[in-house]
Amino acid sequence: MINYNGNLLAENTPFLDHRNRGLRYGDGLFEAMRALNGKLIFWEDHYLRLMASMRILRMEIPMNFTMEFLEERIMETVEANGLDRAPARVRLTVYRNDGGRYLPESNDISYIIEADPLAEPFYVLDGTPYEVDLYKDFYVNKDMLSNLKTNNKVLNVVGSIFAEENGLQNCLLLNGDKQVVEALNGNIFVVKDGHIKTPPLEHGCLDGILRKKLIAILKKLEEYSFEEGAVSPFELQKADELFITNSVVGIRPVSKYRKKQYHTTVAQDLVGKLNANARLA
Repeated sequence: MINYNGNLLAENTPFLDHRNRGLRYGDGLFEAMRALNGKLIFWEDHYLRLMASMRILRMEIPMNFTMEFLEERIMETVEANGLDRAPARVRLTVYRNDGGRYLPESNDISYIIEADPLAEPFYVLDGTPYEVDLYKDFYVNKDMLSNLKTNNKVLNVVGSIFAEENGLQNCLLLNGDKQVVEALNGNIFVVKDGHIKTPPLEHGCLDGILRKKLIAILKKLEEYSFEEGAVSPFELQKADELFITNSVVGIRPVSKYRKKQYHTTVAQDLVGKLNANARLA
């Protein structure tokens, strides 16, 4: 079951057409998050990011679009899919309503909620081999739109195809200054001698929820130093550890970049702290 503007529909129900602005222009946003036993993980952060992003895109925020209203609609969808007592992946998509070409006829919005099962209730560190390389065919723009979780993900799509064609599990994206920005599906963290670094938002990376949570955790830990700073491809070869973060997977360690092999010591330490933070949220 999916939720379309508050109405629960079977997944095969036709409810969008060729006029949809998300299809035509990528004129939409989405939040992907975890739900567990009827509770959304880091929901307030996802909600605030969505509201800020809608304002940036000049979308009209409905009066009833409160955090409580959307949470109720999401949990209705989770329950309708039989996932209220299980871990679930939730996607909330918001897009501008039909009408107009580049210039919309209205800034009113519609929304879609989806829920799918997840294998694990908490963030679990996957220790299987995970090789990455740089994707250099196209680049991320260094601007605020790149910080948003929009429906315009063509770069991530073609990058994912490139990764599969080359036997990779992921790719790292660069901006026009050839700085490492993020992975195809999350933010990137680099570890060297107890110092942890992630690219700053002004370099074009996604303003990720897990990125934000992990930064807050790291700033309280005395055993690590932390920095938001430029990451060059050269640094990847010198790093002790690389890992990718997103709200659904949590922390995903990278095992190999070209000839460089990485360990997972810091990632193993942080995933437990992240789970504790999620339980308290």
